[in-house]
Amino acid sequence: MTMDTIDYEIKGAEMQFVEVELDPGEAAIGEAGSMMFMESGIELDTVFGDGSANQGGLFGKLLGAGKRLISGESLFTTIYTNKDAGKRRVAFAAPYAGKIMAMDLRQLGGTLVCQKDAFLCAARGVSLGIAFQRKLSTGFFGGEGFIMQRLDGDGLAFIHAGGTIEKRTLAPGETLFVDTGCVVAYTPSVSFDVQYIGNIKTALFGGEGIFLARMSGPGEVWLQSLPLSRLASRIFAAAPQMGGHKEEGSVLGFGAAGGLLGGLIGGDDQ
Repeated sequence: MTMDTIDYEIKGAEMQFVEVELDPGEAAIGEAGSMMFMESGIELDTVFGDGSANQGGLFGKLLGAGKRLISGESLFTTIYTNKDAGKRRVAFAAPYAGKIMAMDLRQLGGTLVCQKDAFLCAARGVSLGIAFQRKLSTGFFGGEGFIMQRLDGDGLAFIHAGGTIEKRTLAPGETLFVDTGCVVAYTPSVSFDVQYIGNIKTALFGGEGIFLARMSGPGEVWLQSLPLSRLASRIFAAAPQMGGHKEEGSVLGFGAAGGLLGGLIGGDDQ
């Protein structure tokens, strides 16, 4: 399928969105629920699968949808087509604080492997699939890194990462150890495996996992400083438990007795 060539502009700082400009007849595909706004003249169509499998008949549609279901994404994607005579724009917003990256698949050799929740939108014609890690150890201990999305094509794709992005270019044989949740994307030439690091004492008291992603070059790797799973766990840990309330930064908020004492002083129980 011929890729649409699209113009774009990434706006914002911590909470970004990408504004895609479509010529007449051009289209973009977006992850379900990612659209922020669109101008008049753009028509949307929700399709089964990733949109690129439409010309493959029913089997192609089921295959495309099945790939997305396995990777944890919606069975459906949305195609935004410019039916107007002039240029029109559609915007896609990041789901949480971080950065949006424009990835030119043509310059990356036609394929990019990324975290299953990283994909935001792309030019029509980009195919969305899955990339299983081959080694059994990765399946048992890989966590977020086990099932990845695979983007194929020669057009633009936009992916989202949490926090700050770090791009590393690995030389042949160069190795980098990374928390599995911090891996955003990498080129297929990079070898990905999960390796045991440290010891039981480190696992119990060091606050770090004992299984890390081992990434070896050659190739390019994109990392994120704030994975969504880490953000969610910190929010859950800081949230009041059992329906109580917590005074941040005060001993009154520590434990059930502290919560009760804080409530009495604050006048909750008259």
